[in-house]
Amino acid sequence: MLEGVNVALGVCGSIAAVKTVELAHELRRRGADVRAVMTGGAQGIVHPWAVEFATDRDVVTELTGAVEHVDLCGREGWADVFLIAPATANTVGKIAGAVDDTPVTTCATTALGADVPVVIAPAMHEPMYDHPGVLEAIERVESWGVEFVDPRIEEGKAKIASEERICLDTARAAGDRPLDGERVVVTAGATAEAIDPVRVLTNRSSGKTGRAVAKACYVRGADVTLLHGVVGPHAPSNEPDEPALGPDGSLGYADYRLVESAAELRDAAVDAAAEADAFISTAAIGDYTVEPREQKIRSGRELTLELEGTPKVIDAVREARPDLPIVGFKTETAGAAGDHEDARADADAAMTGAARETLDRVDLAFVVANDASVMGADETRTLFVDADDAEAFEGSKSALGGAVADRLVGHLD
Repeated sequence: MLEGVNVALGVCGSIAAVKTVELAHELRRRGADVRAVMTGGAQGIVHPWAVEFATDRDVVTELTGAVEHVDLCGREGWADVFLIAPATANTVGKIAGAVDDTPVTTCATTALGADVPVVIAPAMHEPMYDHPGVLEAIERVESWGVEFVDPRIEEGKAKIASEERICLDTARAAGDRPLDGERVVVTAGATAEAIDPVRVLTNRSSGKTGRAVAKACYVRGADVTLLHGVVGPHAPSNEPDEPALGPDGSLGYADYRLVESAAELRDAAVDAAAEADAFISTAAIGDYTVEPREQKIRSGRELTLELEGTPKVIDAVREARPDLPIVGFKTETAGAAGDHEDARADADAAMTGAARETLDRVDLAFVVANDASVMGADETRTLFVDADDAEAFEGSKSALGGAVADRLVGHLD
């Protein structure tokens, strides 16, 4: 996500500065190179040595004749993006007024003058965040093109956003944004069909791939709508690495809508696709539904369920939007291919055939085919199938999300 990106990290004197070490580590885990700049207030909360350890680089604690602010954030400077996290009300107000009296504010002024992208993650008590002057300063700085990562309002505090959310917004600000202005709808997770008020018929999908695709599209500049299955422990609000839901139900990187059944997903998908520029059907949609019982079925007796087919979501979207670029996902049980070359080839051929059948039937841009064995895992192996070719991909689901988004760019040019 941040491979090859140079991040200048400004740290201010909010108590949230205690999270700086974790944030620096997370930025580096995602591929970034990080150099930190600290205010005097920040140094009273977290020691510069700790930040030096986290970044593996010297920390700027004062500006000297070496003009560190220009070296970092000038027109020919080192940084690809200047991230201020946490940012205090004091610092945001100073940036809005072009006041340069700390290393962080001077770097901000330099970055803004040099057209270096700036991302600000505020953290303070909620009454400070609600102060008219602070809100006016945020609005003014936003009008200059600065990206603000909204805080989490909890316990009377505007707490700093999650590391995941900050990394996503930093990557979005630093990137080329080839999907800028495009509206992309992504489905994710498992659907579930009610059997009775307690039980459901569902599948093992975790939603990891769909969320990775949604994040990758967001980083590349898209406005994303994420339609996500609600059943089980895998919805975004229950995942430890996911940004917390905002007060408007947003995940930050996507407008987030929960669905349960295949019929609910179909209706939500058709509605969301009406204004979309692309649709990516990543969700594991159940093929069968049942007529639900009004009362809980008593246990301890034999029971036969009459299964009926569920609606095909991508068919409904295609009918409503004949010219919309649609990306499909096709899961098959191709068998335990292992590492044997012939067995792997047979499995790939089976998945390719099933994917191409769907590709032709619904007139899809391309299909991502995978074996059911990767459900719930962090790593995956898939095939990108289009009318002419089938290309294998192996790696993390996060990397797969990026590959899907990059392929989508080619279909929207």
